[in-house]
Amino acid sequence: MLSADEWGIIGLSLKVSLTAMMCTLPIAFGLAWLLARGRFPGRFLLDALVHLPLVLPPVVIGWLLLIAFGADGPIGSWLQSWFGVTVIFRWTGAAIAAAVMALPLMVRAIRLSIEAVDRKLEGAARTLGATRWHAFRTISLPLCVPGILAATILGFARSIGEFGATVTFVSNIPGETRTLPLAIYSALQVPGGEAEVLRLAIVSILLSLGALVASEALARRGAGDDRTGHVL
Repeated sequence: MLSADEWGIIGLSLKVSLTAMMCTLPIAFGLAWLLARGRFPGRFLLDALVHLPLVLPPVVIGWLLLIAFGADGPIGSWLQSWFGVTVIFRWTGAAIAAAVMALPLMVRAIRLSIEAVDRKLEGAARTLGATRWHAFRTISLPLCVPGILAATILGFARSIGEFGATVTFVSNIPGETRTLPLAIYSALQVPGGEAEVLRLAIVSILLSLGALVASEALARRGAGDDRTGHVL
């Protein structure tokens, strides 16, 4: 049985992960489209910067976020002076850390789906009078749905498991920034905390596994709908 505190940790983790995923998805799609279809100077540099969180230690990412969003940082001072908002030691900061760490995986999944779209289909639609937006909305975007679903689930799963950047950026504050990985780490430091570690670890596994199964089911359903549409 989970305690009230453990339910609170799970609820906070879901809030952080869902917020990170939803806020990152449009950015990831825009970057993926730009990298897949764009031809401009500095494209390879942008690609490297997007994927940098995959190779940098998460602690470094957390430290960079702390510099950027701190009280004297370029973004943090602007948020504080204009909106009176601070993300340091807040759950919103944990969501930012999770979003940054999830971004490369989401961009990669969406980019692969965009590159798999046959551009001849778009060209055929344009010759039949479709505008660029209409061709994108009716052809390209539906064909990218499996990649978008994969990116969504990867972003959620990565956010659920985020630890290093979060603890460096917003610390480990009960009820505010203590997500599942941080709670498991904290329980490991307490004598007799093995039972709590086991419960929270099982929850983490079930959440990740459930998200993967749901993503696969949605992707298969979408593929079935596409085949039905082609037959009709």
